[in-house]
Parts: sequence; structure tokens; C-alpha cells
Amino acid sequence: MTRIKRGYIARKRRTKIRLFTSSFRGAHSRLTRTITQQKIKALVSAQRDRDRKKRDFRRLWISRINAVIREKRDKVYYSYRILTYNLYKRQLLLNRKILAQIAILNRNCLYMISNEIIKSKLPGD
Repeated sequence: MTRIKRGYIARKRRTKIRLFTSSFRGAHSRLTRTITQQKIKALVSAQRDRDRKKRDFRRLWISRINAVIREKRDKVYYSYRILTYNLYKRQLLLNRKILAQIAILNRNCLYMISNEIIKSKLPGD
């Protein structure tokens, strides 16, 4: 039988994976089997941390809003939970990110929003 030379497909695939892991240390950037394992691990970690980042930002926004609301007891006398419930009830579409920015940059605006919510009672409240 004649000798069959292997094609370039496998080599092309390995070099593509090597480029992905070129910044890794030691065998993680040199040995093919270890490279593939590290690539899978890196991609899994990236996906997990993208989800975790969303969670962390949501927690940060909630804690910022809650801190500002509880700060002035004479102007605003309730917590984040009651504020969001009242916003939802009155159909004010402000998400947590915007509320947190208002709370940090312009606290008086947040106080005004919350006072308006308290003043304007819906029928059935």
C-alpha cells in the first residue's frame, strides 16, 4: 500500500486551540491534551462569571438604593422592598440600575419620587 500523508486539518485545529491558550502558563499552553482541557475550563468559567456578574450588579444596585432610602428617616420612612412594591403598583417603570444611579447622583430626586408615591394613594390602598 502507498503511504498516506495526514492532512493539515488536525494541525490547523490544534494551532487554533494553541492561539487561544497562548497566554496560559507552562504545559497549559504547550501540550495538546492539556490545552484542550484548559480551553474547556476557561470557557466554562467565562460563562459562569458572566452570569455571576449580572447577579453581583443586581445586589449592588439593591444595596445602594436601600442604603439611601433608609438614610433619611424623616423624609423617607421605608425600605427598598416597600419602595419597589409601590413603584410596581403605580406602574412606574424604573429599573434597579436607574434607581441606583439616581440614589447615588441625585438623592433628592429619589426622595421626591418616594414622597410622591406616598402621597398619591391608589384607590383600594
